[in-house]
Amino acid sequence: MAQFVKKDDDRDEEEYSPFLGIEKGAVLQEARVFNDPQLDSRRCSQVITKLLYLLNQGETFTKVEATEVFFSVTKLFQAKDIGLRRMVYLIIKELSPSSDEVIIVTSSLMKDMNSKTDVYRANAIRVLCRITDGTLLTQIERYLKQAIVDKNPVVASAALVSGIHLLQTNPEIVKRWSNEVQEAVQSRAALVQFHALALLHQIRQNDRLAVSKLVTSLTRGTVRSPLAQCLLIRYTSQVIRESSMNNQGGERPFYDFLEGCLRHKAEMVIFEAARAITELNGVTSRELTPAITVLQLFLSSSKPVLRFAAVRTLNKVAMSHPMAVTNCNIDMESLISDQNRSIATLAITTLLKTGNESGVDRLMKQITNFMSDIADEFKIVVVDAIRSLCLKFPLKYRTLMNFLSNILREEGGFEYKKAIVDSIVILIRDIPDAKESGLLHLCEFIEDCEFTYLSTQILHFLGVEGPKTSDPSKYIRYIYNRVILENATVRASAVSTLAKFGAVVDSLKPRIFVLLRRCLYDNDDEVRDRATLYLNTLGGDGSVVETDKEVKEFLFGSLDIPLANLETSLKNYEPSEEPFDISSVPREVKSVPLAEKKSAGKKPTALGAPAATPISTVDTYEKLLSSIPEFSSFGQLFKSSAPVELTEAETEYAVNVVKHIFDKHVVFQYNCTNTIPEQLLENVAVVVDASEAEEFAEVATKPLKALPYDTPGQTFVAFEKPEGVPAVGRFSNVLKFFVKEVDPSTGEVEEDGVEDEYQLEDSEIVAADYMLKVGVSNFRNAWESLGPDFERVDEYGLGPRESLSDAVSAVITLLGMQPCEGTEVVAGNSRSHSCLLSGVYMGNVKVLVRLSFGVDSSKEVAMKLAVRSEDESVSDAIHDIVAN
Repeated sequence: MAQFVKKDDDRDEEEYSPFLGIEKGAVLQEARVFNDPQLDSRRCSQVITKLLYLLNQGETFTKVEATEVFFSVTKLFQAKDIGLRRMVYLIIKELSPSSDEVIIVTSSLMKDMNSKTDVYRANAIRVLCRITDGTLLTQIERYLKQAIVDKNPVVASAALVSGIHLLQTNPEIVKRWSNEVQEAVQSRAALVQFHALALLHQIRQNDRLAVSKLVTSLTRGTVRSPLAQCLLIRYTSQVIRESSMNNQGGERPFYDFLEGCLRHKAEMVIFEAARAITELNGVTSRELTPAITVLQLFLSSSKPVLRFAAVRTLNKVAMSHPMAVTNCNIDMESLISDQNRSIATLAITTLLKTGNESGVDRLMKQITNFMSDIADEFKIVVVDAIRSLCLKFPLKYRTLMNFLSNILREEGGFEYKKAIVDSIVILIRDIPDAKESGLLHLCEFIEDCEFTYLSTQILHFLGVEGPKTSDPSKYIRYIYNRVILENATVRASAVSTLAKFGAVVDSLKPRIFVLLRRCLYDNDDEVRDRATLYLNTLGGDGSVVETDKEVKEFLFGSLDIPLANLETSLKNYEPSEEPFDISSVPREVKSVPLAEKKSAGKKPTALGAPAATPISTVDTYEKLLSSIPEFSSFGQLFKSSAPVELTEAETEYAVNVVKHIFDKHVVFQYNCTNTIPEQLLENVAVVVDASEAEEFAEVATKPLKALPYDTPGQTFVAFEKPEGVPAVGRFSNVLKFFVKEVDPSTGEVEEDGVEDEYQLEDSEIVAADYMLKVGVSNFRNAWESLGPDFERVDEYGLGPRESLSDAVSAVITLLGMQPCEGTEVVAGNSRSHSCLLSGVYMGNVKVLVRLSFGVDSSKEVAMKLAVRSEDESVSDAIHDIVAN
């Protein structure tokens, strides 16, 4: 009896696999059974199953192993067992034999394709289409056309599915089957109609008019298969989206068809139609009503899949039309206790989006009981929703803050705890009344926090916000406890936080000095060094203290230098009598060049300045340009862009361009690679047409003398522009050269050659090219330090956008600035968002930007832009960039 219980327990802990522990070598030995004179069908099927398992687990066979297995398997065509024959089809497909091996099985497969056994015919079609090339395909095309309209649905579906796969490799052949596929769309077999519609749409997908005609003809009621009907609804939605983009404000085509599908007898069709209606661009409340009604009925379905589908769709609708979902709240409240935790989580997050202020307390009580039953990944979703609810109803901050504080003290992983801490920090920043209680909750949490990263982040935030509260002294005990009880990393962070309190709150200085002196006896170097530094800075050692402004700038000011660049510079610094100069550290955040992202096997990129690290890229570009006499007088290099490809992949000549920005000049560096072994290029240059860039005048060109095969080289073109002006424009590029033939075997170059040219993609100078991406460690302090003197604020309409995230990304790209504090990430359910950007504008002018976005029900995005800089004209220039 006990043994049976133990076996059940084991089964619960780990699923048993009959293939567990099998080895490729042993299975290949077993495959010799295929050569036995008396075939054992059952054993052969088992060995093929093991081979298929290995292949699907990612096991690779060598060429010799695959060939041996393939030839052994072909002998099984003489077996009469139907089950074994089907396994043979599967293994041949997975082995994907080479073209010289395929011919061995071609005759057998073609024989099976004309067999009287329908199962053989269907499988033979699938295998032939998978392993054959275009040449053999033309020979069997007639059979495939006949199979598409075959009376047996298994055969017809096999031919149609094969057509879908072949459309990727041999589209010109498959497109000739349109008449047969059109006939198959009228089939009474559900799967045949489904596959035929899918293939017909793919054949016509690049012709909008043809797709529109297809949808128009089929929406009249000729589709009977529920699967095909779902597919038709998706194609209809696509046509509606495309037509709405071209026809603003007109009648919405095909809406009546979608609404009619809500009364279909198949649940999958009803749901597909409801989902399609909710996803229409600019959908109105009147259009939404019938779809919401259907989804509300599904909420009480006995089928978990329908409940999940309905609540997930309503959750999405609640992001843009929360009032339309309110009628479903009572039904969703009953789902909070659903056995399926995914359904329950979606129900809660939807209720949090659609609930009113009076129902917050009751909802929190229901959620409290629910949180302990779900996994961390679901808890994070709930936490994000609660944060949004608190920002929506700030007067309820006490209830929601207490809830976050309670779950913060419960068990959970790092990501879950981080989500809670981040939410509390956001609420403290956005709801002034929540600051004191929120900070206390965080202080209580770090007393038991097991995550070093979270402890240090909370201490850092406490050092910024704590001194601004009405009673800063109550936080000192929590901070100093970290110095006594925590690990060295947290202790060091706590010392820094104590110093920040001492710098701001004069009444606490004597107490802070005493605590910092105690830290001088710590057993960790970092803690002792920080305590010594801060005592000297604050004057606690009796020395002459810096001015208050200097102390606060040191403790709270932004470093304005990417840490990666600083780290690299410090590593490269060689100890000498001259101290390390922090002004020598590059401030630009360098992205990985496009060329570096390509795999090693692809075309080389002729980078004149290899980009192993951000600093080496900057240094190498500057050294390269200053070494060229034509450019040496241009002054200090302000910025170099990442390489931009001007040719398609795998073309005969690979060219990308790097834009170098100076105060009065722009230099285009064209990195070229010759990928043809039989050619040598000489006198290589790029001819640039600046007719669409009126403010630029070409002043210098440096051609490339020779460009051998696979050896990168550079050619340059320089333009002069008005000094200090962010001029923009488009430049067309033509690569011109003298080409000579080369004998690849001997390397000899022919004396005679011909002049040739190669059209490149256009390049552009845009506003973002005049901005360096420079981050700040504390945006709020950096913003306040710039002051409001040169602040400019205005509002802009950005028009319709697919999502708020698209709008945020577009503005960040337009300005070319560095997002701060992770504000470039937009939550999926947000209807508003704030983004913080920093950078250095041409002329080394520091710029900070605050963006506030909002989106309405019609997906129109509005934006408020606030700019602070060290120069009034730069603040105006940023607004001009957005306005234009």
